[in-house]
Amino acid sequence: MKKKIATLALSSLLIASLVGCGKGDDTPKSTAGAAGPDLSKKLTIDLMTYSAAGGGWSNSNAVIEKLNEKLNIDLKIQWVPLDAVAQKENVMAASNSFPDVFYVQQNEFVKWRDKNVFMDVKPYLNNYPNLTSKITQDALKLNNPKDKYFGLPYYIQDTRDSMAIRKDWLDKLGLKMPTTVDEFAQVAKAFATQDPDGNGKQDTSGFSFGFVNNRFSGLEPIQAAFGLGNEWLLKDGQLINYRTQTKELKQFVTFLNKMYQDGGLDKDFATNKANDHKDKFSSSKIGIAEYVPGELMSTSFPALKKAQPTAEIAQIVPPKGPDGKQGSQTNPMTLAKIVINNAIDKEKQQRILMLLDYMVSDEGYDLIKNGIEGVHYKSDNGKFVKLDAYDKERPQLLSTWFFRQFDPLIQMHKWDDQTVVKQLQTWIDTNAKYPWPNAGAEVVSDSQAKLGPTAEQKWMAAIIKIIMGQAPIDAVDQAAAEYLKNGGEQIAKEYNEQYKQLHQ
Repeated sequence: MKKKIATLALSSLLIASLVGCGKGDDTPKSTAGAAGPDLSKKLTIDLMTYSAAGGGWSNSNAVIEKLNEKLNIDLKIQWVPLDAVAQKENVMAASNSFPDVFYVQQNEFVKWRDKNVFMDVKPYLNNYPNLTSKITQDALKLNNPKDKYFGLPYYIQDTRDSMAIRKDWLDKLGLKMPTTVDEFAQVAKAFATQDPDGNGKQDTSGFSFGFVNNRFSGLEPIQAAFGLGNEWLLKDGQLINYRTQTKELKQFVTFLNKMYQDGGLDKDFATNKANDHKDKFSSSKIGIAEYVPGELMSTSFPALKKAQPTAEIAQIVPPKGPDGKQGSQTNPMTLAKIVINNAIDKEKQQRILMLLDYMVSDEGYDLIKNGIEGVHYKSDNGKFVKLDAYDKERPQLLSTWFFRQFDPLIQMHKWDDQTVVKQLQTWIDTNAKYPWPNAGAEVVSDSQAKLGPTAEQKWMAAIIKIIMGQAPIDAVDQAAAEYLKNGGEQIAKEYNEQYKQLHQ
């Protein structure tokens, strides 16, 4: 009987606690007193985020030790491969075992946003000035309901990627920088047929692109030039999927088919994975490819320069299409979120907010981006010099794979050549003039998750055949019809319904 009473009492306490959380009864209070925040109690914080090439750190990393010391925490990080994050979090949801703070992608954020899973951080942000001064209000509001912030934005530069071209090849062949799609095709053909590398062999091509999840990767400025939507186009108040823009698609595939036949388009483009076109550019197999400018300046161009010391690159302003349209690859900015578990105790929630606030402060961001002075870099006669430990320990992982300032120069560091940094800033400023937004970026559709991948795979296979001349141009009509039949019609219906709800 005593055990039953104790169990009932505990259950009542848990229910009362959950109800209190759901109603948001707690009044936000500053964690800082006259002497600063109370950090006397050491707290363990479980953090989960994604990882990419090379995986994450062990928990003994020097940056973790610095954060632990600064905030009196024991930070435990779980790194999950990016393509497994959603699956991992759905398993956690089923077992109610979310970590204390974690990265969540758009679909999962929207799925759990209104189910009391994530802490509403908005009432507390006045206590954490860096979280408001280093993050824009528009980004804080994105994909959140009115007057609530159930997550902090994971920053991705919106108008970001650029077409890079081998300027030394242009100069060698006496060609001008292309400004239209026709000029673009002419330059690409010349790169394939006029021996721009001077080795006496016809072993180069003009341009290539890749594929990610049945979507084009590195072809966006050409898509924009022909008036195609960035996934979704808003026309007369309706969202239209670009796979059904048959008039524009016929112009687009006709252009690519001619490039393919002329040799300007890489003959092996259809087998490219996400980054193969970039590898071909950095190994001088092609002369034009799209890049994240920071990645190009910090990684691919140095590799190219090492192999080809005379190599020069330049930015192609998005070429104009037949109707004068042009656009840069534009991401749906900050749709992924950093969220705090609403079920953990308030003291830990506030300590996590301190951690996040510190990570985007100038001091904290310098730590998670550049590492520790004397360990990962040093100052030498007024100049910063990167040390070997930076490449071995990769202290920048939290800034690239978890949380950061709204910094388009995220991949540039204090020791980098300032001439290169200025060049990168110029590329970024140029991109910002030609946005190509996805009108349906904020919408999440159940049918898209269930039916979209198969419908898109079949559509892409049909389009590739047309580009390669294995099917007629008019096959675009059938590809669009099949896409709609395979789920595209239902997806468009759901997108438009949700879009109207978001923009009432």
